[in-house]
Amino acid sequence: MGDQIAFGNNALGSTNTPALTNQRVGVPPTRHPRPGKGIRGNEGRAGWLFVAPSIVLLIIFLVVPILMALWTSLSDWGGKGSPLSANYTGLTNYAKILVDPGLTMQNMAAALRNNVYYVILVVPLQTALALLLASILNGRRLRGKSFFRSAFYFPSVSSSVAIMSVFLFMFTSTGAVNQVLSWLSIRGPNWLNDSRGVLRLILSGLGVTSAPGWLANNHFLGMSWWDWLSGPSIAMCVLIILAIWTTGGTFMLMFLAAMQDIPEDVYEAADVDGATRWQIFRSVTLPALRPTMLLVVTLGLIGTWQVFDQVYLLPTPGAPLNTTLTPAYLSYASAFNNFQYGQASAIAFVLFAIIIVMNLIQRGVTRERKSLPRRRRFTMPVSVARQKMRANP
Repeated sequence: MGDQIAFGNNALGSTNTPALTNQRVGVPPTRHPRPGKGIRGNEGRAGWLFVAPSIVLLIIFLVVPILMALWTSLSDWGGKGSPLSANYTGLTNYAKILVDPGLTMQNMAAALRNNVYYVILVVPLQTALALLLASILNGRRLRGKSFFRSAFYFPSVSSSVAIMSVFLFMFTSTGAVNQVLSWLSIRGPNWLNDSRGVLRLILSGLGVTSAPGWLANNHFLGMSWWDWLSGPSIAMCVLIILAIWTTGGTFMLMFLAAMQDIPEDVYEAADVDGATRWQIFRSVTLPALRPTMLLVVTLGLIGTWQVFDQVYLLPTPGAPLNTTLTPAYLSYASAFNNFQYGQASAIAFVLFAIIIVMNLIQRGVTRERKSLPRRRRFTMPVSVARQKMRANP
């Protein structure tokens, strides 16, 4: 029969059971398309064709400049002619900024010290400010949210030159800040010309006016540990305040978007359980903001290690006494002021390595532990939030 299924040479019903051929009698076998043929066979080629312009642009404007900068850091190029014609000097430029005693290494040490304090203070404070502003704007009873959202975000989109000019007028010896302090019977410092370290001032107030021997006699990158622990200068504190004020609005929007994505029934369940606002924020909101928190801290670390424009816009960049000098500006000054492009490229690659290491450390510290239950790695269910709030009233 035409619709019988063939088993070898026998028809259906035979006592022998050879392997099923999966073909009906009289029906031609199914033909499978060869790899690379058919309706989707050329999708791979078409995809590469579409991304080829982007890849070419990345190679020309990203990969090639990085390789050229790497070669420059290993050469004695002074800015004249082609970098490819410069002499290969190996790690000499890296040794001048990290190993060989001298002014270059001292400037690098001062820049790193200033930037370390800048990162330590700016990243936590700008993150906390952004989280606070986002929590306020996420309130149910707040009126005029659009106005406050725009007002908080305005410093982030304003010109850095304009903002820096305003800060320069505010923090002069006779500026608005010192005028307000005078109303409180406080004599303000000459902010932008004061090189005293904040920690050194605190220690002097506690009676510690001279360095202990083990801090004064031990050095790192040509600078004593006593100088490393002096803290940010008064002038650097102005830049820290400026950075916190201008970047808080951007990160506020990130936190606000993440908060508005949290399901409303989670908050309603917490309200039914009688949780306070602090308990809801600690046990419901913060766990849900973990991915956004990681993003904000990562962007903050990258941005704070690359601070340049605020230092460049100072009346005397790096002053007073190199207490506002940063690696990014030091790289710029070495290249365009001193025409030492090799040292400038070496400083840039050291800064790049520091950013990579800091981000790896930050990710290792903030990543989820595998020992946690799976349900707590990604979100916090309502039942878990209830248990935590009951255990920690």
